[in-house]
Amino acid sequence: MAKGKQAQRGEWHASKLPHVAAMPTQQRSTENNGSATGRVARVISRRVVLPDPPSSASAPVTVHLTPWDLRLITIDYIQKGVLLPKPKDRPHHPVLVDHLASAFARALGRFHPFAGRLVADEHGAATTVSLRCTGEGAEFVHAAAPGVTAADVTGTGSLHIPRDLVASLFPLNGLVSADAAAHADGPRPAPVLAAQVTELADAVFVAASLNHAVGDGTTFWHLMNTWSHLSRTGKATTDRSPPPEPVLERWFPDTCPVPVPLPFARLDHVVKRCHHAPLPVDECFFHFSAECVKKLKARANAEVTNTCIDRATESTVTISSLQAVLAHLWRAVCGARKLSPSQATTYVLLIGCRGRVKGVPPSGYVGNAVVPCKVTSTAGDVVEKGLGWAALQLNRAVASYNDDEASMVRDSVEKWVREPRFAYTADMLSGGSAAVGTGGSPRFDVYGNDFGWGAPVAVRSGPANKMDGKTTVYQGRGGQGAIGLEVCLAPDALARLVDDKEFMDAVAVP
Repeated sequence: MAKGKQAQRGEWHASKLPHVAAMPTQQRSTENNGSATGRVARVISRRVVLPDPPSSASAPVTVHLTPWDLRLITIDYIQKGVLLPKPKDRPHHPVLVDHLASAFARALGRFHPFAGRLVADEHGAATTVSLRCTGEGAEFVHAAAPGVTAADVTGTGSLHIPRDLVASLFPLNGLVSADAAAHADGPRPAPVLAAQVTELADAVFVAASLNHAVGDGTTFWHLMNTWSHLSRTGKATTDRSPPPEPVLERWFPDTCPVPVPLPFARLDHVVKRCHHAPLPVDECFFHFSAECVKKLKARANAEVTNTCIDRATESTVTISSLQAVLAHLWRAVCGARKLSPSQATTYVLLIGCRGRVKGVPPSGYVGNAVVPCKVTSTAGDVVEKGLGWAALQLNRAVASYNDDEASMVRDSVEKWVREPRFAYTADMLSGGSAAVGTGGSPRFDVYGNDFGWGAPVAVRSGPANKMDGKTTVYQGRGGQGAIGLEVCLAPDALARLVDDKEFMDAVAVP
């Protein structure tokens, strides 16, 4: 049994489960906001969960971070969670929570570096950052919101997301990834991974926060899929299509130094803290049914075929379902923001490198393996030239990366080592009020995260990395090609987007 801190008066007492120890209960600022009305989650207990089984003696002691990892050490954690029905066969709260904590420990056993801590080694004018496999564990939070229903979380009858309520369902709010890096003279660092299980009146919300410097969205959902698989099956291996084993070795090109030296005396020097209130944004979740997605894709491809000038070049182009949906959004957002026809507008996509870059495994690779791709046009062209034209611009951008792997590696890795440029939440959409950026993927298995008593009914993200123009793509409810979009916009622009009949005709209204 793992040894935990001695429980003090008012603390949650240590579970008798192996690999789980108690931590003091603490309140976050978001948990106090409205807690008297029961409209946000209240933390009941915190634990440190250790990997089960512990990592072997042959496991790596240190995981060096790649340039793809390091550029994201300055932004918030990845925060995603699924809303599940309330289990009927586990009526007692401790039984449910202990079961999920045990499965989480076993998932951590497979992703054992996430039980470690980031370490910043500062040497004069240079700093290196690595993931030290210390086995200190991940945080596991048990929370409750007995006055909140599943309908409150999903906003049934409304497209709008209740931001304060949803934020309270996630751990480690307000941290940037560098906050997990230990310094010789600094405070104890934050964990790189935390999970939170929140019991609602008629549902359970299971969420996790993962340090963005140790993994991207693909890694995040790989971890969640593993956790739900182990919760659903115990230690059995007969479940349908178990998740692949994690590939923990990071990829570096031959010319890249390992570890990567950063030209700064302290890691703190590259972190930007926001000391003022961020610009307000509202959020909506739009669901595009499989049938609506098919119609958008068919329309976009028909327009490309009928209007393209260079038919020899474009005759083989096929607009994907996602490109059609994102082009539909881009055109509508330009209108909702009331951009002038001559104003430049940028769409930022993330291009996955797994399977595209030689040496990066297509399945199971743990870490960051995405590069940003920007498409720029004028609002007039995006709106007036049609869905097919806008989708074609996105298609060409993606194709350019497929055609030039060497350029992708050179610009995103080798050049970065010489001239490191970090991502910042406030700057990720550098086009300001005219930019749109999309993360996530409809390929991530979101609704397959059945923890043993039913599939998710919804997915939501935490408050991290939210800004005007940020869009997250999810697998849609029901699968079969359905797509979900979580969209953040300035309140007035989002209100106009919801009132846009052409845009909303493709959206399944709750």
